[in-house]
Amino acid sequence: MSKARSMSADRATAMRLAFDRSFAIPPIREEEVTTDFLAIDLGSQGHALRLSDIAGLYGGKPITPVPTRVPSLLGIAGFRGTLAPVYDLHLLLGHAPLERACWLVMAASAPVAFAFAAFGGHLRVPHAQIVAGKAGAGRGLVRDAIKAHGRVRPIMHLPSIFERIDGDLPDHQSGEERGHV
Repeated sequence: MSKARSMSADRATAMRLAFDRSFAIPPIREEEVTTDFLAIDLGSQGHALRLSDIAGLYGGKPITPVPTRVPSLLGIAGFRGTLAPVYDLHLLLGHAPLERACWLVMAASAPVAFAFAAFGGHLRVPHAQIVAGKAGAGRGLVRDAIKAHGRVRPIMHLPSIFERIDGDLPDHQSGEERGHV
């Protein structure tokens, strides 16, 4: 056998052995369990919504004002054949009222939408970067926080936001008139 063929056969044998050994080595990194979030900004404060809590994100959707005594209710908007009330997320979390609603998110659990000014993107966060918090921050509407891209973002707790909206409705309405948000 020529010297070139011998080197080629030795190399093939070495590659085959390396390939076979690779199946005996445990994977370098297991898949991390992650949660997906929508990053939004309310004024100068970054927040997050669990993607599982929302049904959709809409940009530039028109909002029709309605007469109301609820300061956070901006009006109604149409979403795939459904009319939904639209609330100012800035105002609900204790920030200055929204000047212009650029973005809307529709809740997954009820036909209710929330308006905010700035969309920060999608975040896929390992569970190790979710920090458990206490109710109280953000008027009780945030519970946990995430650490992503060098920033800590409080996670908005939609059930608490629904309770706040229900509590903001005028008391003279019966539960039947209010509807269940």
